[in-house]
Amino acid sequence: MTEPERREFRVGDEGVNPYKLLTAVVVPRPIAWVSTVGPDGVGNLAPHSFYSVACADPPIVCFTSVGNKDTLRNVLATGEFVVNVASADLLGAVNDSSAPYDAEVDEAGDLGLELAPSTSVAPPRLAQSPASIECTLHSTHELGNSVLVLGDVRLVSVHTSALDGDHPTMEALKPLSRLGRDEWGHPPEVFRLTRPRTPDETGTHEPR
Repeated sequence: MTEPERREFRVGDEGVNPYKLLTAVVVPRPIAWVSTVGPDGVGNLAPHSFYSVACADPPIVCFTSVGNKDTLRNVLATGEFVVNVASADLLGAVNDSSAPYDAEVDEAGDLGLELAPSTSVAPPRLAQSPASIECTLHSTHELGNSVLVLGDVRLVSVHTSALDGDHPTMEALKPLSRLGRDEWGHPPEVFRLTRPRTPDETGTHEPR
């Protein structure tokens, strides 16, 4: 097979914007809708699309603050945050909470979103979000113009209506994703595919 023609974008060349390229190629990206409280008691709610699980045991999640945003300042000051699932039912609010609010404004209150007390940390969780992850700060790492934030997971809460036994369902979570430019992703189509347990099993499983 002959490789299709490619165009190369070399980092550092004039006109090359790595950020726009990466956000268009590293897709889909889950959204960490992070709620925090500042030392002055003012809440903050903001979406961050550089987000993932960083460690399985102990459980650690991570998100990146591009620039010194209110979320980062609050996490550094208090050592706590909550990641709320950005559900499709809340798309408008997720997008609106990305607006450049003043630090003195609580986005959740301004947008009419209901908050609920968390169990293990001070920042509240978002009541409408089907699942929330309560975290304490593990560490931060400065990387150029961004800061990687790692959080020790202390508690996960899920709406009972979003559970099949003890397993959260994609049908209920309806997770949004971020793509490139102003593009978003709807909740994905879900299929199941068994992983091969040995090399002999490769090519034997079909999506279902």
